[in-house]
Amino acid sequence: TDYNIMRRFVLMIAGIIFLLLAGFIAYKYYFVFGRGVKAGELNFFVKKGYVFKTYEGKLIQTGYRSRQPGSLQSNEFEFSVVNEKVAQRLMTCSGKMVELHYKEYLGALPWRGFSPYIVDSIVAISNAAPVN
Repeated sequence: TDYNIMRRFVLMIAGIIFLLLAGFIAYKYYFVFGRGVKAGELNFFVKKGYVFKTYEGKLIQTGYRSRQPGSLQSNEFEFSVVNEKVAQRLMTCSGKMVELHYKEYLGALPWRGFSPYIVDSIVAISNAAPVN
């Protein structure tokens, strides 16, 4: 009957829309776009949030050439941490030079952190160079 054909058509369209939406969400929030290592001085590392308490940090990278001759420009790398052991280790490293391995996602999730950059391990920790 016409009712069954129409019902089957609507269910098929709803299923296709659901699959497309699920694929988009998986790609945007769970596909690892890139991996890498960033090094610099750990500026701050905190646990914060209203509903989801997440670990957030900022790394100051120095040594990039500035547009003005004779000066250096710093770059900031803001990141989130999901792994509790990595977070506890970074809590004691403020002001130290660290090398952090991270995964880059295309979007941030509230329970994963504010940043699409998720640090998953610490490569190295050393004391910061003294300022002259």
